[in-house]
Amino acid sequence: MFTHDRAGSVAQLPGSSPSSRLLPMMKPTSLLRLLALSLLVASLSACGFHLRSKIALPADLGPVKVAATDPYSPLARDVAVGLKAAGAIPAEDADARVATLDILSERWGDRPIALDQFGRAQEYSLRYAVVFRFLRADGSELVPQQVVELSRDYVAQSTNLTGTTSEREILADELRREMSASILRRVDGVVRGVGRVPQPAQ
Repeated sequence: MFTHDRAGSVAQLPGSSPSSRLLPMMKPTSLLRLLALSLLVASLSACGFHLRSKIALPADLGPVKVAATDPYSPLARDVAVGLKAAGAIPAEDADARVATLDILSERWGDRPIALDQFGRAQEYSLRYAVVFRFLRADGSELVPQQVVELSRDYVAQSTNLTGTTSEREILADELRREMSASILRRVDGVVRGVGRVPQPAQ
């Protein structure tokens, strides 16, 4: 099993809101939109597995662990699953010197993009930014530190009294899965990019 060896909390982008405003009574159009989003997330999960299973990794990489600022990060879990599907060997010892995909930070932010006649936000852009790097067991860089940013738009909703999953929550799940795939594509691009597998420092 891959290990997560960092502790901390997820940061918020400036102007971000830790909670979303949800609709007390779902309108038919909102319900249909949420259903469509749920189906999209399910299809992305299935497609993502095939994508992640095809990424290139160095033959001499050895055991790998995924480190994250949040020890319970769903993103770290998804990346670990993707690396294993690609043939990586999960590190058994969290303290061992092994290759490490290091998720240095995760940031969420909500930016208003549409207002009503009273100046109240009606639509937001949900932003997700992650900083990561991939180090070999000797500390040399396999993938240098870089940022991946994703965003999706959603309609503002008032406080949810029905317990219905909000559009924002569904989009957040979708963005995490897409972020995992994006990170693995970055790894694949670096490994394949120069026409040969980068060698560790001597």
